[in-house]
Amino acid sequence: MRYRLTFIAGVALGYVLGTRAGRERYEQIRKAARRLSENPAVRNAAESAAHGGRDFAGKAYHSVSEKVGDRVPVSVADRVRSLRERNGHGGGDDWGTTNT
Repeated sequence: MRYRLTFIAGVALGYVLGTRAGRERYEQIRKAARRLSENPAVRNAAESAAHGGRDFAGKAYHSVSEKVGDRVPVSVADRVRSLRERNGHGGGDDWGTTNT
């Protein structure tokens, strides 16, 4: 209950401060966020983080599959295979990201 009251108080405080700041301040923050997201350095950092995440996920996948091996029940393996085929991820990138 204490956490719920703290959350509600935080939302109320944010609402009051946000309404006092007004639309102009909101537009300033939005423009600054857009400029930041369009910054080439930020985009490169985000892209390399995505590639690093995909590499890590691939290594983890291979490590887990080697350790688990044939111990996964056939029903589970069939279900995963059918989900991949249904979603169009027969091979390649299972994370739904683009190769940019």
